[in-house]
Amino acid sequence: MGVGQTDPDQVPADAVGRRVSCGKERATVRYVGPVPPTAGLWLGVEWDHPERGKHDGSHDGVQYFTCRHPTGGSFVRPAKVSFGLDFLSAMCQRYEVSREEVLSEASGRCDWWAVEERRNEELPSLLLSSSEVNGPGAAGDIRKTTPNVKWLDLTRTLLSCWDDVAAISTQLEHLETLHLSFNKLRLPSEVAAHRQAFSGLRVLGLNGCDLTWPQILQCAPMWPQLEELSVEGNDITELQRPDGVLQSLKTLSLSGNPVVQDSVLSLSALPRLESLKLCETGLSDLRFDDAAPGQLTAMFPALTSLNLDSNSITQWSVVDELAKLPALVKLSCRRNRLVSHDGNPETATQMIVAKLGRLVFLNGCEIHPEERRGAELDYIKMFGEEWLKAGGRSQLSSQFVCQHPRYLSLIDKYGAPEESEVKKLKPFALKNQLLKVTFVFPDDAERKPIEKKLPASMDIQKVKGLLHRLLKVPVADLKLSYTTAEKEGTEFEISNVMKSLHFYAVKDGDQVLVRWS
Repeated sequence: MGVGQTDPDQVPADAVGRRVSCGKERATVRYVGPVPPTAGLWLGVEWDHPERGKHDGSHDGVQYFTCRHPTGGSFVRPAKVSFGLDFLSAMCQRYEVSREEVLSEASGRCDWWAVEERRNEELPSLLLSSSEVNGPGAAGDIRKTTPNVKWLDLTRTLLSCWDDVAAISTQLEHLETLHLSFNKLRLPSEVAAHRQAFSGLRVLGLNGCDLTWPQILQCAPMWPQLEELSVEGNDITELQRPDGVLQSLKTLSLSGNPVVQDSVLSLSALPRLESLKLCETGLSDLRFDDAAPGQLTAMFPALTSLNLDSNSITQWSVVDELAKLPALVKLSCRRNRLVSHDGNPETATQMIVAKLGRLVFLNGCEIHPEERRGAELDYIKMFGEEWLKAGGRSQLSSQFVCQHPRYLSLIDKYGAPEESEVKKLKPFALKNQLLKVTFVFPDDAERKPIEKKLPASMDIQKVKGLLHRLLKVPVADLKLSYTTAEKEGTEFEISNVMKSLHFYAVKDGDQVLVRWS
């Protein structure tokens, strides 16, 4: 019999419901007993990966157990599986130290643990992911040997229930971060009894645990001080309001769950929520009906960061709704289907920037002042003709306000577009027009200004290449900025060499200031 395998005569009395390993696979025991006409004892198991199985728990017309997947079950001999090890044994195995040594030196802090703690004095940690931990072991062993652990990774172990997790956690009085992803844990017998066991817990990972949202809410009273919760890739669909629980939560990740989008607003009952991840949830719409277009919602008052990557968002009205969030400064909206009139992804990005005036980061990149200015000016021009047709400043239609709730504030900021300007500068033509640009050299008084006509689509790298040929100055040493008559006295930095003059909203007649070190 191999290491870790089970003696057929020593199958635990509480085997049903226990977690086992078989090679690299994990499973849950659903049946213990005979399977005629074969002789001997069998374990009926439900595999974590259903493709590993062969049936739904039945054999020769007899249903011995049930599985969530029609081919998720198998019958295996006890000798083929391992029921795992207690916490201390698994730790000693992972850190290659004898159990006897640890226990004998526990009172004086054994040498191996002292070395581990000195490596990371501020955050003592234990990494037991993919180990075969199945429970706490003898009472008090964990408290005696690893009392100062703050960070514990028990991802993909053989733990079977929350009661065992609590029995481990209660001995780790300083525990702040706990990773339990890819475990299948039975719900606790008494939630209230475990509140003290997790009283100091701040960060909890429960990804891929087959949990529903009601089950999470049922467990939530155990985590009174929780600030960060990740429950990605579970069975979460409709979200109920977390009334009275999770009230200290600041970060929540629900990515990879088929969430019912109308229920997302239930999360607004989390008053301290600052960061929310909803990637790959099938989200296509989001509305805050308590606030009119251009106004602020009372929902999600603390939300500063929102990740909506890889969803089905196609309507620009969703972006307008996001503008109602009072604290939102960081948004990720990649791999959606938001398309601008000209079909250019760069234009779509500029529209998001223009519509969300408080945004500081978009898709992982900081929005610099000159980028915001360019995006907002382009937005004014892009919809200027539509604005004029809708009545302009004097009699603007409510329909236009609903579609462009920030347009009036942009006009107050930059001025209204002229009719001649919006007719000449169609969105698709902006990038192809020629601009008369004057290069000036503020650090070289003797050098005369140079006037050039350049395409608006010309990127800054090529502009620097032109200046290198004219000035014989290395491209890497050139630093550019520009001024415009619209904002006298203000100098706008030009930093990203991959962006175009159009992107920075450089217009006909502007001056580009050239410096070098």
